[in-house]
Amino acid sequence: MKKHTLTVDDYISQFPEDVQKVLFRVRNTILKNAPKADESISYGMPAYKTFGKPLVYFAGYKNHVGFYATPTGHAEFAKELSQYKQGKGSVQFPLDKPIPFDLIARIVKFRVNENKIQNR
Repeated sequence: MKKHTLTVDDYISQFPEDVQKVLFRVRNTILKNAPKADESISYGMPAYKTFGKPLVYFAGYKNHVGFYATPTGHAEFAKELSQYKQGKGSVQFPLDKPIPFDLIARIVKFRVNENKIQNR
């Protein structure tokens, strides 16, 4: 399903309409909580940076949204993320269950602050 993409809009447009709605909402949640973030495609998925450092990534799949907040973002919210399938630095939010947009927002805010502190 994935092809070489140039923009986040191109990336999201590859998915069925119902998945697109979720991915756009993930994107908007990130941008609302990191309004100065630089948006790009990296590792074949939407990627965000603040202060020149990676912030978060997300990816669409057939049955879930992958969310990547680097190991520190996942470690800080380990208890809340424990109900989801995880890998090293990644979490899967199933598309057949409510996506925890409030949790995504808090993780993004945490990572923005972390990048800000590291930039000093």
